[in-house]
Order: sequence, then structure tokens, then C-alpha cells
Amino acid sequence: MKLLVVGSVAFDAIETPFGKTDKILGGAATYISIASSVLGVESGIVSVVGGDFPQTDLDMLTGRGVNIEGIEIIKEGKTFFWSGKYHNDLNSRDTLVTEVNVLENFDPKIPESMQDAEILLLGNLHPGVQLSVLEKMHNRPKLVILDTMNFWMDSALDILMQMIAKTDVISINDEEARQLSGEYSLVKAAQKIHAMGPQFVIIKKGEHGALLFHEGKIFAIPALPLEEVYDPTGAGDTFAGGFASYLAKKEDFSFETMKSALIVGSAMASFTVEKFGTQRLEEVTESEMIERINSFKELTTFEVNV
Repeated sequence: MKLLVVGSVAFDAIETPFGKTDKILGGAATYISIASSVLGVESGIVSVVGGDFPQTDLDMLTGRGVNIEGIEIIKEGKTFFWSGKYHNDLNSRDTLVTEVNVLENFDPKIPESMQDAEILLLGNLHPGVQLSVLEKMHNRPKLVILDTMNFWMDSALDILMQMIAKTDVISINDEEARQLSGEYSLVKAAQKIHAMGPQFVIIKKGEHGALLFHEGKIFAIPALPLEEVYDPTGAGDTFAGGFASYLAKKEDFSFETMKSALIVGSAMASFTVEKFGTQRLEEVTESEMIERINSFKELTTFEVNV
């Protein structure tokens, strides 16, 4: 199955307790598409960059089999830029700079070569932009996966609710789930969000793993304990990319397959945090990925004799 990714291709400048970078490659669609290439899934990006975006980065994506026909280049504009500084626990951060640039007037253009994508992954963008993508598809994809954040809940709730109603899978963190639902209990929160439209609700809990909810069933996974964590930027996007790409490979959207996809997504995300930006993710081999997934299995498999 083809995976169509709509989201940012951007520059980041990151500071953590373990170092800092100048402008480096970032953006949700970037992490998602690299993750999909590790899994051997055909993906395409719909995004926009400025004339300052390096051809070498575009070549890297095409070299990994990513369709970039949907990346618009506005030569007189500048690429989206974000700079942030993480606190010592790496769970919280301060945004230092946000330059929306060409993303401010982003009008997604879906190339004909990706109109038949069976899975649509809508990265964290204005819900109005996300809705416009669905309207521009010749046929509704078999699975629509939505990522959003509390900023849109604060500033564009009405149109966000319209987008959620058309979504099959929503992926948000625990704080966002509580805000969207008005419930502190994540079980009750998932029930309320499920009633808004999505069949599947994924609630991410950072270093404490993730939860998957579907029709009263719950599946929970931990985060893999790692020796080295340098930069959490893009981990959530990599998670989404691994999750969606596994579903594309299996061509199956059942709860059981989604459970496995959650593991694959978490395994992929665990690579991202080991170096700054996309560097570690670009290095991942298929054998490393399989070994990391096996580590998850060992972490979560046990027998109890009573």
C-alpha cells in the first residue's frame, strides 16, 4: 500500500543537555517518510519549502525511494524554522524561535502519482489544511491517520472537530487527550474521543509508552529503556511513520495488526532519540530494526504461574 504524508519539511536548531546544533533537517513529514523507507514502504510527501532548502536533502529523500513530487519549492520564500531548548529531563522544552515562513500560506498540492494512496497520514498542521487534503483526494483513502496538538484545540477547535469526525486513527499525547475530552482518566478520554469519530485512539505518554483504544479494548506498551538519549525531537513523528508504514506493509487495519504497528512505531522512535535530528534514523538498517523490535518483545513478554 502507498502512504501519503502531509506535513512539514523544515529546519530545526536544537539544544539539549547533551549538545546543540545549528540549522539541521527536520519536520514531521521528513521523519515520517524516512521511517517508511526503513520499512520499505512507498511513500510520498506533500509539503512546501523555500528556496533556501538544500537540494542535497531532497536528493536524500528521493534516494530512499520517497516521492517528492508533492513538495512545492517557493524560490523567493524561506523554509519553516523552529528552534528549541530541552530541559534536563528531556520531557519539557522551551521554544526559542518559530518562523512559519512559506508554511503560513501552505496550499497542499497532491501529485497524480499519489492520488491512489491507500493510507493518508496528516501531520500536525492547521486542521483546515488537513481537511483540504481530504477534499482534494479523488477517492477517500482506506485509512486516515491524524496527528494534532493542543495549539489547534485552543485556536481552531471547530474546524479541528470537523477533521476528527473524518478520521480513522487519531494520535495525541496524554495532555492533549485530556484537553480534547475534558476527562482526566485516559480511559474515559479515549471513550469520548472515539465518539467524536475515530475508530482507533492512540494516546502517547512519552517515556512511559503509549496506549491504543478500540471499541472498549485497550493495548498498552512501554517505552524502551535506552542507554543514550540525545534529542527527542521528531520521535513522535517517527512513531507515526513506523506505525503507518507497518499497516501499509500488512495491508490490514485490524486491532491485532494495530497492536503490532504500535510496537514497530515505538521501536523506530527509539532510534531517533539516539542522535540529533534525522541522523540516527537515516542510519538504521533492517536488521537493527528487527533486533530493536525483538527487544520490545523481551521487555513485555512474561509468564505468571499462580
